[in-house]
Amino acid sequence: MALQTDLSEPKKRVRPDGPEKVTGRMKYLTDLTFPNMLYGKILRSEEPHAEIGSISVGEAEQLPGVRAVVTYKDVPGLNGFGLIFPDQPVLCEDRVRYVGDALAAVAADTEEIAEQALRLIRVHYKKLPVVDSPEKALQPDAPLLHPGGNVLHHPHFIQGDVDTAFQDCAIVVEETYELPRQMHAYMETEGGVIVPEPDGKLTVYVGTQHGFKDRFQLARILGMSEADIRVVSSPMGGSFGGKDELNIQPYGALLALATNCPVKIHNSRQESVRAGIKRHPMNITMKTGVDQAGNIIAHKVKIIADTGAYATLGPAVLDFAVEHAPGPYIIPHIEIEGLSVFTNNGVAGEFRGFGGNQITFALEGQMDRLANKLNMDPVLFRLKNLRKAEDPGPLGQKIVPTNGALEVLQAIKLSQAEKAKEWKEGPCDKWKARGIGIALTMHGGGLGMDRNDPAGGRLSFTKEGKIEAAFGFEECGQGLLAVIETLLMEEFECTEKDIKIVIGDTALVPVSGSSTASRSTSMVWQALQKMKDSFRVQILDLSQLMTGISAEQLRMGPGGIWMKEEGKTSNPCITFMELAERMPSGRPINVHTSFNFPTSPDATVGGSHYLYAFAAVLALVEVDLLTGRVKVNAIDQAVAAGPIVSSLGYLGQIEGGGVMSLGYTLMEEAVMEKGIYLTDNFDSYIIPTICDVPYKTNVEAIEKLVEGDRFGPRGVGEIGTVAVAPAIVRAIFDATGSWVNKLPVSPEFLLQSIV
Repeated sequence: MALQTDLSEPKKRVRPDGPEKVTGRMKYLTDLTFPNMLYGKILRSEEPHAEIGSISVGEAEQLPGVRAVVTYKDVPGLNGFGLIFPDQPVLCEDRVRYVGDALAAVAADTEEIAEQALRLIRVHYKKLPVVDSPEKALQPDAPLLHPGGNVLHHPHFIQGDVDTAFQDCAIVVEETYELPRQMHAYMETEGGVIVPEPDGKLTVYVGTQHGFKDRFQLARILGMSEADIRVVSSPMGGSFGGKDELNIQPYGALLALATNCPVKIHNSRQESVRAGIKRHPMNITMKTGVDQAGNIIAHKVKIIADTGAYATLGPAVLDFAVEHAPGPYIIPHIEIEGLSVFTNNGVAGEFRGFGGNQITFALEGQMDRLANKLNMDPVLFRLKNLRKAEDPGPLGQKIVPTNGALEVLQAIKLSQAEKAKEWKEGPCDKWKARGIGIALTMHGGGLGMDRNDPAGGRLSFTKEGKIEAAFGFEECGQGLLAVIETLLMEEFECTEKDIKIVIGDTALVPVSGSSTASRSTSMVWQALQKMKDSFRVQILDLSQLMTGISAEQLRMGPGGIWMKEEGKTSNPCITFMELAERMPSGRPINVHTSFNFPTSPDATVGGSHYLYAFAAVLALVEVDLLTGRVKVNAIDQAVAAGPIVSSLGYLGQIEGGGVMSLGYTLMEEAVMEKGIYLTDNFDSYIIPTICDVPYKTNVEAIEKLVEGDRFGPRGVGEIGTVAVAPAIVRAIFDATGSWVNKLPVSPEFLLQSIV
């Protein structure tokens, strides 16, 4: 179905937090203030790689208005953090590995005093050689950045006999693709307030995508029990993966405990650039061969990822890229090698798409080059090699049967047929060239096999007569509240006034896992399927007790409990409020569920996925032959991700993801030189504005699942970003005859290569 914006149905409603956000009334966590609140600042390294001779904080401590200065000596527990393993120092002791490394933190009466105090801290460095590229890091004589060496992760997958298979190929294409470091560029930078409570506990009001994981990490650092730390993690002004790792939380917590006062830390944009994680830069070399008929026979891939100074989620990102290297194509002979390499560059980690964007750009580039050499239509070439519903996943694992790849490609083929002639033959400036391109992707949801991926939820009936749904997820701008509200309204035939949603507070919600990996919508839906029947039965049984009417004759509806027959009256036979008031005190209604994200039963490679979404993209571009500038005039996406829950949310994710990927393709690169950011603010790091957004977009949603698929909607938070770049680049080739293998697309390169 093509998405519409009619708001008459629950799934097409405006999101419940929308009005407050667009009018500025919403209080984000960085907006909070508390009595006696202090302001924190973090001193970060001036050097990308150096030994620390000494850290002198005496002058800063004497500055009037300074309440505390902390260094590594003040970390009571583990001086390290990291989502996979804690290799990043909270506060460095003897060595810095990048310019975002923290050395000290200050709490003061004002932000200005805290900044002044940072300038009074003296750090003596002994500079070390800067390892500013994976190539340098892999040299035999390279300085070792960590005790285990400079290679963080080295996965390798082999199927068949690639080298022999290449000998039987009629056409072989080999290319190296270069993908840039990208900023998340969320509107609200990292920040919040950490509050010490009178009972010795700690409340952390900081935006994050996994409050329980933050709590776990903070407990290790502070030497506290997890039960004594409460993390309030919503709402936040954007994340896209960038706030899944700890950022300012340890420093605010140390300062709050040292001063016994609330401490606010809110990064400036420049501080966010230096310390925040980025999308992994990757160099991907692919060699792909086909027979004379166009069947893909062999595929050899080497991925080198610059993970920066510390691990964070670098291994998982690389595993995802390795898994998706064959994409939705059936290839008998495959060899994939990945290297995630430590450098003295900024830390790279989780980012919307999670390695899928980089590998898909390379893979679809190979498909287009092969189709061109075969003189075959690129859509038909893909259809020839496409997986079928019952085929295994990319690494041979069993996956839930799906026709998604075929369905999205056929949909985008129809869109292409409708637009191609009109676009190519329409009126155009003589110094402009027009092109059209398509691309395809599949994207695994959840964390994958052998990864701790719990889910769960709770339904309760409150004393205020509300249906309360509690999940351990966060609202990071993705529209989760609308998803939960819509599902509850549809399932229980109630109104938004009958509902209370609780998320983003570890003191109030069950563990549901992280708000990442396109998993939140899917897990909320699955949790409700597991809880709804028990909850409904208990509500109706209680209603029978209160009214004397058999539960079999009752149903839940707007405002309360109704007779199943079309009522002779316009009122429920008992309202939710009346039910709550008369409910026996010893008979609470609470339904819990706890389960894990579904994984493949026969996968052998860690991180392999079981549930996939699919997308195909059509891009129309116009290239200025005098300047080399590229204008994207349309981005159409066909997406197969199961039933839609929130239409506006779905549309927003796909369209917004497309614009983010447009920036990745044409303008965004966090440039580093010798370990220093050259693009350290938005005056030099350029992101798309409304002027860059295509004036024609269309999202075609394919909701049908294969018969027997019981897993419901897949998330779409990431897939709208993944295949846009290769579609744009194919359209550039169509317009100019120039193949692009490096992002962002350089106008200078195009001017030099236009044929």
